Amino acid sequence: MKKKIILIMGLAGSGKSTLAKKLSTKLNAEWLNADKVRSKFNDWDFSRKGVLRQATRMKNLSKLSKKKYVITDFICPYKKGRQILKPNILIWVDTIQRARFRKIKLERIFQEPINYDVKVTTKNCDFWSKSDFEKCR
Repeated sequence: MKKKIILIMGLAGSGKSTLAKKLSTKLNAEWLNADKVRSKFNDWDFSRKGVLRQATRMKNLSKLSKKKYVITDFICPYKKGRQILKPNILIWVDTIQRARFRKIKLERIFQEPINYDVKVTTKNCDFWSKSDFEKCR
């Protein structure tokens, strides 16, 4: 069985976790939420080094999963972080211009992906098309 890693990325408050929850149920996937992972490791460092460490952590946890699909749900603002994770499928949740958390200001450092498999542009999950889910299989 070849495992598929799905990265759902976007700014804080864009709807990543909502989509990840729905998709993980539909695909019977393991869901790795960045906030829960950070909490487990007590690592709230949002510097470039901390963010890239989180990408490495998410990759390593994905490898440990016994499930066919692993959904990683995190902001992943740097191209380098996406290169570390090497997702099979990248879903960009592009629904907001400003992140929910003002202190971190991730929208300033956020590097929009050039290549992605699915781009979600609405927070209303009723509009997420069936074909978008099928791209993840």
